[in-house]
Amino acid sequence: MSKYREACASGKFVVSGEIGPPKGTDVEAMVHHIDLLKDLVDGLNVTDNQSAVMRLGSMAVSHEIVTRGGDAIYQVTCRDRNRLAIQNDLLSAHFLGIRNVLALTGDHVSVGDHKDAKEVYDFESVQLIQAIKRMNEGFDWAGNELQGATDFFIGAVVTPESDPIEPQKLKFEKKVAAGAQFFQTQAVYDMDNFQRFMEYARGVTEGKDVKIMAGLVVLTSVGMAKYMNKFVPGVFVPDDLLEEMASVPKEEALHKGMEICARHIRFCRDNKVCDGVHIMAIGKEEIVPDILRMAEII
Repeated sequence: MSKYREACASGKFVVSGEIGPPKGTDVEAMVHHIDLLKDLVDGLNVTDNQSAVMRLGSMAVSHEIVTRGGDAIYQVTCRDRNRLAIQNDLLSAHFLGIRNVLALTGDHVSVGDHKDAKEVYDFESVQLIQAIKRMNEGFDWAGNELQGATDFFIGAVVTPESDPIEPQKLKFEKKVAAGAQFFQTQAVYDMDNFQRFMEYARGVTEGKDVKIMAGLVVLTSVGMAKYMNKFVPGVFVPDDLLEEMASVPKEEALHKGMEICARHIRFCRDNKVCDGVHIMAIGKEEIVPDILRMAEII
């Protein structure tokens, strides 16, 4: 059993981090971040051409995490591959010792750096979850028997701040029914709203062994918060947090963002709101240990 899956099964408060592959072959900083975080968190997500920007592959980086003694959460998007390639990649990832998969539909290429790229979307995220579940049962999508089944811990995403929320709830229910075993949310900042979403989610997953982790993106400035409110669908930074970020000098904004993240971790843990957190310190992974100390996780 993978370290991340074992942590989820244990009932402990689960913590994961994120590794963003570089856009190129210089992996020095990435490897440093892996070594820095692999023993402090239960799992490390590896993004798959995040925001439709071409980068080093998620599978290769996930394998590097496993090789270095960590546990990778291999992100797979439907945007760039057809069903043959996706299943091929999943078998390859399993062969390389990767045991956690996070299924995503994928950002539209219009937000990325190859705006003329052809999108595939042969699957969408619910079908991808179903395909992984079938492979765990020993069959490919077409019903052909595999020479050895996979053993993936199947993850999915949900966006509690989506407005309107009803389509997101419907998708969440479909993902649970399809076989998702854990969820990581899009960034949440309004803890009261997240609590309300979790009350709904607990009702959907009652009687099922499904874990839900709050996604926490570390705020680095007021400008970043305002940008997300304006341009990132499903993310909402409340006015009180904007005011809190604006209350400190510019050079102290990152530390204030770390304080807010640590406070939200403690809130989720101490109030048993969810099963854990997924921390996204985009491009600033070196601050995660300090956040974990501030949150009294380590």
